[in-house]
Amino acid sequence: MDLEERRAPLLLPQAVPVTSQVQENCLRQGVSKGEIVAEAKKQLQLAGPLVCVNVLTNCLQVISVMFVGHLGELALSGASMATSFASVTGFSLLFLSLWIEPYQTLPDKRQFSTIGMGSALETFCGQSYGGKQFHMLGIHMQRAMLVLLIVSVPLAFIWANAGQILEFLGQDPEISAEAGRYARFMIPSIFAYAITQCHMRFLQSQNNVVPMMVCIGITTLLHLFICWILVFKSGLGNRGAALANAISYWINALSLFLYVRLSPSCKNTWTGFSREAFHGIPKFLTLSIPSAVMLSLEIWSFEMMVLLSGLLPNPKLETSVLSISLNTCSLVYMIPLGLSGVVSARVSNELGAGRPQIARLAICIGLSMVVTESFLVAAFMIFGRRVWGYCYSKEEKVVKYVGEMMLLVSVSHVFDGIQSILSGSIRGSGRQKIGAFVNLAAYYIIGIPSAILLAFVYHIGGKGLWMGIVVALVMQVLFLAVLTNTTDWEKEVKKASERVHGPKIAIEALT
Repeated sequence: MDLEERRAPLLLPQAVPVTSQVQENCLRQGVSKGEIVAEAKKQLQLAGPLVCVNVLTNCLQVISVMFVGHLGELALSGASMATSFASVTGFSLLFLSLWIEPYQTLPDKRQFSTIGMGSALETFCGQSYGGKQFHMLGIHMQRAMLVLLIVSVPLAFIWANAGQILEFLGQDPEISAEAGRYARFMIPSIFAYAITQCHMRFLQSQNNVVPMMVCIGITTLLHLFICWILVFKSGLGNRGAALANAISYWINALSLFLYVRLSPSCKNTWTGFSREAFHGIPKFLTLSIPSAVMLSLEIWSFEMMVLLSGLLPNPKLETSVLSISLNTCSLVYMIPLGLSGVVSARVSNELGAGRPQIARLAICIGLSMVVTESFLVAAFMIFGRRVWGYCYSKEEKVVKYVGEMMLLVSVSHVFDGIQSILSGSIRGSGRQKIGAFVNLAAYYIIGIPSAILLAFVYHIGGKGLWMGIVVALVMQVLFLAVLTNTTDWEKEVKKASERVHGPKIAIEALT
């Protein structure tokens, strides 16, 4: 394959399975049918366990909210507000950092905050693994854990004062007080979540995803029992749900910690604790901060809808329904999120290995899969919209309002799926800084102003807020599609080689 063919723009597939058009596009870029089939099989093998991990991780929050929903509207509103506050101020930042370091994915959109700083691992670990620098994966993970645990300390102090902060921001005093009590019981979660996300990115970059599924599966089963005891039997009420989350997060974190250190499958990538983890922290921050910004901007915009709903007439109803909608959105997003993690891993691995054509192929196949999935799930949400609200509340007005919101949630899911794959390719290639500008424009220059206009000027209420999110997602997809189609993949291979081997060795390897 000559250089011009390799630089040919990525041709985005339409809403079809991996068949005729995807094959035609890939063949035109110099990829054989055998490589197409092999890549599709590889993605499916990785996607299944990753989707399970994401769904079950998200279920920890969903289960807790469902238990709290049966305690009454105030308890649900307080827990929802506290969860949104925690996501905006804590979880999203940690998640973003992780994605920047090795190579990226987001349980729940609310949990993406913490995931933010960790997403840098998707770039570093994924490209190091592709470049066969196996021992560096453990170093990258240790460095990420060190940074994230330090960042978690000031975030814990912010959570301890969540009630006062929310009231200062104009939220309902009663809901703010309830949210403050809930947030204080969530504090242990942030430290466990930081450790968990680092270990997940470490294993994901090696395509070792089954242990992650087993650990979170056991944790979710235990969480049902723990939540029932602490919410209904301990007298803690909705605070019991927050404490149950903390306990379950720590169970999952310790399970992954033990697996990585005892399993023979990690003997080449985990070689013990090293002082080398203290070196290169500025380089890690160079990727992790833009990564955190990239993901946080998106996550914050969703959480901002819940906070803005507290300023609408009948804030208890609006906050509860927006929170249920966000929980639903997060739950169904676990499938695209799993595929996004796969694409991020495959792109980072192949760029690290110097195979740009396979990196492009991974994006094409990921897009075709996620579009098919998105339309199927959207149809399911539309047909089941009238009964879904009963999972969270017995009040008819809540159930009816949730049914109306599901129509908008189904539309947002389609575009959210497409952007997840395109964002995964951005993370896998280490271009989080560009992704941050895309998210800033889509959500904060276009999306949120549209939401405020529809909700407060045209008085559409909570539905107007979600319409603004749909507008933001559409613009995000358009921006990312243009960016992906104009990418010089040969140049991205060179950048990946410099990250893994250093500039001098990278030049020798490419000449």
